[in-house]
Amino acid sequence: MTESISQSVFMGYPRANGNAGTRNYLGVVIVGNCAATAARQVARAFTAKRLAAYANVDGVVPFVHELGCGMEKSGEPMDLLRRTLGGSIRNPNLAGALVLALGCERNNIYGFLEQERLAHGPMLKSVVLQEVGGTAAAIEQGVIAIESMLDEANRSKRVPVSLEHLVIGLQADDESRDERVHRAMGLAVDKLVAAGGTAIATDTRGSARSLMTRTDTPALRELLEQRIEWWGEHTAGRDTRAARQREIAGSAHIGSSSLQAVFGYAHPAPRRGLVFMDSPRHEAVCSSGLVAAGANLVSIASRDTSTFGATAAPTVKLALDAEHDAQFNGDLDIHADDGSIERHGDLILSRWIAHASGDPTRSEELGVGEAEFAPWHIGVLA
Repeated sequence: MTESISQSVFMGYPRANGNAGTRNYLGVVIVGNCAATAARQVARAFTAKRLAAYANVDGVVPFVHELGCGMEKSGEPMDLLRRTLGGSIRNPNLAGALVLALGCERNNIYGFLEQERLAHGPMLKSVVLQEVGGTAAAIEQGVIAIESMLDEANRSKRVPVSLEHLVIGLQADDESRDERVHRAMGLAVDKLVAAGGTAIATDTRGSARSLMTRTDTPALRELLEQRIEWWGEHTAGRDTRAARQREIAGSAHIGSSSLQAVFGYAHPAPRRGLVFMDSPRHEAVCSSGLVAAGANLVSIASRDTSTFGATAAPTVKLALDAEHDAQFNGDLDIHADDGSIERHGDLILSRWIAHASGDPTRSEELGVGEAEFAPWHIGVLA
């Protein structure tokens, strides 16, 4: 499908706001966990057979999580949850979304929609279980709501778009364990940035300190210092040996480009160049923030090969350790061989482009992603 795609474009879904998706999903988003089963049932109603008439729709994806109740109604924990949900709805990989609520959540659905400036329309609808007669009625109305979006979603078609529209969220493990894969990913990141794309670095404990040398802008250094200080206080007294090792190991996986921006978890990512999002390393939590920030593809470099796949964003996993690759290659998208680091950098970029253009990742082929949406828990009280 994508063999002839050049290194300067990918086949994406243009959106009205100027962004482009790598997938064309409809989402079913919950404001609180009490609507989780209803959301899953709505999404599962749209089988491959049911969607066969809509060739340009990649699927219906549930965004199910554990939060929404047992929290303060205001403050950063609630703001973080709301911007994660709102950002996910705005992700260019979604053509539209249904928002489900029980009706009595601390994360009130109407307060959420107002705060996130999300307006009901043909491609954004909501159903409240307590207002329609319960779970069965909500599932029925949810299915009707998604069905009403299918024709419009199907009008989106893949067309060549520049790499300026490719926004890749980056994750990596301890670089001392497989330096080759991190260096190769770093070369691919530099090539993406040179082509006008966006690479989002993550893992504050592992990457922020090394990024201090990537900018001459005092404001960016101050933002990094603030997050490093916050994490030091947040983890004080806990076993943070692994985090300290990551700080020492470096950040070859994010290349050598200059840092352009620093922003908070799940805030909209500034476009173009290497940028940094404050986040924990945890794959699901980090990737959920990346999707909310606008990443339309995620890539993970790992010695301990991950089985993870992000919700609604193709997740490209790679490892260049030949021994480990042989043991766990069923979940890898890019495998080890005897090529040079430079060759692997070119390979990684070409595979990013291929997967952005529609080639399924291993996690997509395995159906991973439905249970992997995990907004950052920083405010659960009960």
